[in-house]
Amino acid sequence: MFSVKPLIGAAAALASTTAFAADMPQYPPPPPQPQPQMTYQAMPMVVQQPMGAWYLRGDIGIGIASTADFVFEPNPLNGPVDILSQHAAMGDSVFFDAGVGYEFNNWLRFDVTGEYRTKNNVNAYLTYNYNGTAVDTYQGFLQSTIFLANAYVDLGTWNCLTPFVGVGVGGAYNTFAGLADVGVPTAGSGVGRNSSQLNFAWALHAGLAYNVTQNFSVELAYRYLNFGSVTDAIDCYGGCNPDSYKLQNLTSQDFMIGMRWRFPIESAPMLVQQAPVMAQPAPVYTQPAPVYAQPAPVYTQPAPVYTQPAPVYTQPPPVYAPQPQYPLSTRG
Repeated sequence: MFSVKPLIGAAAALASTTAFAADMPQYPPPPPQPQPQMTYQAMPMVVQQPMGAWYLRGDIGIGIASTADFVFEPNPLNGPVDILSQHAAMGDSVFFDAGVGYEFNNWLRFDVTGEYRTKNNVNAYLTYNYNGTAVDTYQGFLQSTIFLANAYVDLGTWNCLTPFVGVGVGGAYNTFAGLADVGVPTAGSGVGRNSSQLNFAWALHAGLAYNVTQNFSVELAYRYLNFGSVTDAIDCYGGCNPDSYKLQNLTSQDFMIGMRWRFPIESAPMLVQQAPVMAQPAPVYTQPAPVYAQPAPVYTQPAPVYTQPAPVYTQPPPVYAPQPQYPLSTRG
């Protein structure tokens, strides 16, 4: 005989499991992942950066001399002289220079130059009190050789044009020569000794360079030059105590055209930041923080399961009854 009690027990166990699953904690869904945005990102690039280069230079220019200070220095043996006025003018000169230099990088360079300046004509006169007003006139020339050590700062390059500024220090070897003195009222005269003197010199530079090629540049430049002073003495015809005449505060406004020839440039790789370019950043995925929750304990009483033991059917062993013994026939 089939029993339904096993089915009832299975249904009760399934119902208990379903109720327990319904009581399990429910975790919230993960937050939405951020979407990558388009951004501008500067990409670095390795380029060859000039480290330095030797160069040769040469210039030609014109020097516009400022008004010279022509100072009369009388000989004390001649006694005091009542000077009324004195004046001097200098002519312009042409100069040539050559030099060698070194570019440390693309904005700083140094060079040394030697410069020859043609003669500056000097004209002066002196008025003094000598039984009335007397005048002496003077003519001569100044010739100078300049040596400078210069430093320049290049201010950037646009369309091959590079403005620059600089400063120079060095020396000037000045010669005051051909000096002649003519006394108007006295008809006296004299000649100079062609004296030379070494002085401190300094300069200020400003200009514009044009890069014709990587190794060849031309320059248009201005220079303010201060090159010291020089003194000469005049010996009179017929003999006299020589007086001295000094050209001092010698300055010149120089305008020049020059060129520079670079030797092959040393270079080294350098990381340079390029202009910003459009780039797609790598998406960033973040893991939401785990949520730990302790589910409330669920106590369930399992439904009682009643089971009916299966009936046991047993077959009793057969019983054999003794058969009655019938008497043998007595018939003979």
